[in-house]
Amino acid sequence: MSVVLACDLGGTSFRAALVDAQGATLAESMILGPASLDRMGRSEIDPTAWWQILVEACSAIAKAQPALFSHVQAVAICGVTRTQVFLGRDGKPLRPAMTWKDTRSDAAATRLRERLGDAHPESARINAFHPLARLAWLHEEEEATLPSLGSVLEPKDYLNFRLTGRQAGDPVSMARLLASAEIVAGADPLAAVGLSSAILPELLEPCQAVGPVLAGLPAPFDAIAGVPVFCSSNDTWAAVTGLGAMRPGYAYNISGTTEVLGVVSEHAAEAEGLMTVDWRGVSQLGGPSQNGADTVSWLLSLLARGEGDRAAIGRDIDALLTGPRHAQPLLFLPYLQGERVPYWNPSLRGAFIGLNRQHGATDLAWVVLEGVAFLNRIVLERAEAALGAPVSEIRFGGGAANNRLWCQIKADICQRPVVVGHAKEPGILGAAIIAWTGFGRFATLAEAQAALVGVAARFEPDPARAALYDSLFSLYRRSEAALAPISAELAALSHGTDALTARRPAP
Repeated sequence: MSVVLACDLGGTSFRAALVDAQGATLAESMILGPASLDRMGRSEIDPTAWWQILVEACSAIAKAQPALFSHVQAVAICGVTRTQVFLGRDGKPLRPAMTWKDTRSDAAATRLRERLGDAHPESARINAFHPLARLAWLHEEEEATLPSLGSVLEPKDYLNFRLTGRQAGDPVSMARLLASAEIVAGADPLAAVGLSSAILPELLEPCQAVGPVLAGLPAPFDAIAGVPVFCSSNDTWAAVTGLGAMRPGYAYNISGTTEVLGVVSEHAAEAEGLMTVDWRGVSQLGGPSQNGADTVSWLLSLLARGEGDRAAIGRDIDALLTGPRHAQPLLFLPYLQGERVPYWNPSLRGAFIGLNRQHGATDLAWVVLEGVAFLNRIVLERAEAALGAPVSEIRFGGGAANNRLWCQIKADICQRPVVVGHAKEPGILGAAIIAWTGFGRFATLAEAQAALVGVAARFEPDPARAALYDSLFSLYRRSEAALAPISAELAALSHGTDALTARRPAP
């Protein structure tokens, strides 16, 4: 039986699976990813740890299903984006990768925007999460690194490089860095940070082959030497494909460690705070947030619950949601790690608003889910307004899509049908669709989506709850505006509070 090896490098875990040409997962492995080193805006991971977990996850599959693994016809890896891997000219990492959570480049981004002015269209998009801002930070803080810098890759491109020996990236994942390399009206953003376009890898379409698996690699890849590895794209692009939402008129919502929400359309449009990206035949308007299932994990940890795997976390949040809820609603601003789309502000902070003595753990659980959904609505409304038409439905995938209450909350708050795909892991199915299409089993991604993607559940908005959520949404927006200045001041104070955080002497 022919299969493809589909992998998904997420923010907290790594998944690998063998998927047949009907979209069925025949074997799979999941291991926790390497923990990032996070402190005071810093978030870094050693890229070689990603290679180690790729080997570990695939070895587990090969050990359990050796005959099936030997029939792998192609490989495709999707992965977390907004994360930069810095390689030297010898192809080895120069320093740890800067992850999507890293906000150290906020001040460097401001200075870079001032130097560039309005001469370059990318200037307005430069913020702490932008790859050019990370390079500007390196230019200022680790200047000795730059002369040895050979290339900047996405995490999945680094893994493809280790498998094939060829450095390549796709235009979707590399969009912001590619835009930074454009010289417009004499403005050269890369030159402003002491670099040139030589750091950019070769560009391939997601369904193009990077190259064959090299001979001489460690097991289990020695068993599939010569098998083509396809470029693929970031985890969002792959998951949207795996949900069947890579077509105009659909919105998508991927909920993993963090959430991504966007609208797919035939033509490009611009909206404040949203990312417009050419998705190779269609355009997406939306982008990634800093919160999602990780926000739920934080709440459970705060309540001394959820000490376990994702299934345990799901059971714990379900148990909380079944408890009695107080009549007075609460609001929750979910900006625990600043925010990307639509605010691009690393200084935003979270807040529970309206607490009284009778509120309990169940109330907190509900309002955390609602707070994330309110943010979804902001992004959706901005995208629909820019495009001039509502979406027909929101395709919802990722771990949170298993929670039927959260699905209904999103439908009621966003006032759009929420549809869950049949694939437990849409990123894996999307990577498999890329591999099978690149391999030639399907002529186009659209044909592959039609053949392999099914619907598991549909949630229609409830008119009565939607009306109540309209009122709460108005209060949510007012709370955001009122608390944003306070968040900024508190974030600024965090650099000078040693007296508060120092341990007090024992009595």
